[in-house]
Amino acid sequence: MKRLFFLSVVLLASCSSTPELVQTDECAGTPELPADIQSLFSEVEDEALLNSALGSANEGKLCQGQVYQLNADASLTLFRAWNSTNPYSRMGAWWALQKPVGSIAQYRSDYEICYQWSALDALVSCRLTPGTKVVIGNGQSAQCSQYLTYPVSAALQVYLPDADQAMTDCSTAEAVFSWQ
Repeated sequence: MKRLFFLSVVLLASCSSTPELVQTDECAGTPELPADIQSLFSEVEDEALLNSALGSANEGKLCQGQVYQLNADASLTLFRAWNSTNPYSRMGAWWALQKPVGSIAQYRSDYEICYQWSALDALVSCRLTPGTKVVIGNGQSAQCSQYLTYPVSAALQVYLPDADQAMTDCSTAEAVFSWQ
């Protein structure tokens, strides 16, 4: 009898399905501005701009965001790591509020930048023109390959679709090897 009971438990266990990993579409962090730059911006409504910045899970872009407009009397420098072998990528749509520091791998993870999208071997810093609308929010997950997927991130990113028209006083720096 014990043997029959044991056999039925084993059979039932083998019939049950293994739980799958569930990936949620929950966003990390908040699109609220850091305290040190809150006074530089005003919240505005622009549904089309917001929707162009938001992405689906595993496709990059933003997970959540808010449209802001730089106040007329404000000055703010933004930063963009880009691919120097493609000069047209210098003034792309995705920017950071802070100058990149640390490892390139960590920067890729924080900002969900797949290696196929950019070499990240150059940096441009520019001043945002007052009155410009941007979307600031947290990064959506990005699947770069079957072996590499970046999860959603709490790091704030800036979406600026017309950077070439909205930026002034730009300077460019090139990456150099610095092994630690």
